Amino acid sequence: MAGRADSRLGAATLGQDACREHDPEHEHAFSWGEGARIAIVALAAVAVWFRLWEPLASVSVIGIAALVIGGWPIVSEAFENLLARRMTMELSMTLAIVAAAAIAQFFTALVITLFVLVAEVLEGMTVSRGRRAIRELLDFLPRAISVRRSNGIAEVVAEELEPGEAVLVNPGGRVPVDGTVIAGHSFVDQSRITGESLPVEKTPGSGVFAGSINQSGALEIRAERIGRDTSYGKIIEAVEQAERSRAPVQRLADRLAGYLVYFALGAALVTYLVTHDIRSTISVIIVAGACGIAAGTPLAILGAIGRAARGGAIVKGGLYLEQLGRVDTVVLDKTGTLTFGQPHVRALHPTAGVDPMVLLDAAAAAEARSEHPLGKTIAEYARAAGRVVREPERFGYQPGRGIDAVLSGAQILVGNLALLREHGIAVPDALASAQRGATEVYVARAGVLLGAIEIADRVRPEARAAVAAIQAMGARTVLLTGDAPAVAEAVAAQLGIAEVAAELLPEDKRDYVQRLTLERHVVAMVGDGINDAPALIEAQVGVAMGSGTDVARESADVVLLGNDLAKFAETLALARRTRRIIWTNFAGTIGVDALGIGLAAAGMLNPLLAAFIHVTSELTFILNSARLLPARRRNARRPG
Repeated sequence: MAGRADSRLGAATLGQDACREHDPEHEHAFSWGEGARIAIVALAAVAVWFRLWEPLASVSVIGIAALVIGGWPIVSEAFENLLARRMTMELSMTLAIVAAAAIAQFFTALVITLFVLVAEVLEGMTVSRGRRAIRELLDFLPRAISVRRSNGIAEVVAEELEPGEAVLVNPGGRVPVDGTVIAGHSFVDQSRITGESLPVEKTPGSGVFAGSINQSGALEIRAERIGRDTSYGKIIEAVEQAERSRAPVQRLADRLAGYLVYFALGAALVTYLVTHDIRSTISVIIVAGACGIAAGTPLAILGAIGRAARGGAIVKGGLYLEQLGRVDTVVLDKTGTLTFGQPHVRALHPTAGVDPMVLLDAAAAAEARSEHPLGKTIAEYARAAGRVVREPERFGYQPGRGIDAVLSGAQILVGNLALLREHGIAVPDALASAQRGATEVYVARAGVLLGAIEIADRVRPEARAAVAAIQAMGARTVLLTGDAPAVAEAVAAQLGIAEVAAELLPEDKRDYVQRLTLERHVVAMVGDGINDAPALIEAQVGVAMGSGTDVARESADVVLLGNDLAKFAETLALARRTRRIIWTNFAGTIGVDALGIGLAAAGMLNPLLAAFIHVTSELTFILNSARLLPARRRNARRPG
């Protein structure tokens, strides 16, 4: 009974091979036509039950008229499916209605019709709610855009906007383009795009994203990417594509629905041949139903994809959601995924008698002109600590070794062990053999060792909780990195990851993931860089951090908005919950059908009770899937 998606979202198919399809232009809460049809059938059922008007002894004129009016949508759908050689529940329900009417059980036929009509309305409302969750993405951007042009400020629609134009966004408004602030100062909520929980300050030169919300001051923005080319547009395209895809479990649901129809008709034939009881035979046809599977499965997938999108993870298709629900091994890249990917001064280790600030001042002065990332990190750290970074009188860089500079007539060396030993400066074993999982930069002045500066990448604060959540689900975690073993093991120890592979090239990461899949593991690979792309493609589910490279995002099946690994843990839990709900619906439908057919064949169910069991079980399974639909946002304002 599920329908096709809104035309703006593409021709999505939601269980159409097993259940009734609604016209995409009629995805509604409720229509007058449906209400009138239901009212007519309900009033006719009351009239027949109380025999209010029965001019003919064997035929109820009211019943027949109401069945024609109320049953027409069911019969016409059954006929269309029959012409298309599709075995659907509408066909079996049409047979049941006709059979009940043929034995003058008009009240039962009307009640069956009434149940089906009401069920279709309730189901349509539920499915439409799932599609609305995705359409909200489309409606989130403003329709009218203020643009500064030569003749003043003009209001235009998005299609009329050109790259390079100046867009004006007032406080409380939504940013319609990706671009750069050219005037104004404000704080912008860009949590939908980057996942950042706090508003971000924007000044001239700052980048902004379409779909973010301007919270305080007015901004003037130079449009750089418009419509589908924006970050928000890419999100919409990914979600649209996800809705159009069909997971293997969804195709299985369609096939099972067809098999159940054949089974019900076959059981009805056997019942009649054995019992010659037409009432039991009709009850068998009525009680069997598979729309709970055929509509509930795509509804669950649609709801989960919409919920994941709201939570900051774009799943590119039902196939990947289904695979994610089976993942038992999560492979994690280190740099940019578990860590910030930026060097950071972690500690100062001065030698005995040396003030830590003396060590820092000497190193910062030598690195003041350096372009090396470690050198810049030291200089920036010193400035942040309030130190005055002096310029050296002479500066020299030795590739692979470090800096040789002169300040106030004294030589300063900042680099690795090879540089200091080359100049005859001894480094104590305790300092030289430090295994802290970091890079040690040694500093000497005028031939005297001042100490070492420990530089390392910082672990993301949310990473430990995310890894713990993944492991709590029973998934195995593995850290893969091209970094040194000591660094990789230090990060793994902080996060509680037991399995580590270091010094890996991109092809090595790919081979590692391939080996895991050959061992029959279902692998999700999480990464952010170009070097992760081969492994992302090799894994059953590739997951890219939102801050990652374009190559990583294109190669991935799931894209996280921003850099919060917790979003992946939440999406993994959601995929598993979706899988459980779908399989609960499968088992429940088969169980109810088997029990109902058995009771009906034994003469323990009359057609009326069989219809009640069919419809209530179907709605139960659909509502079970509907639990995955995103909750409505409160106090949401329409875009201006």
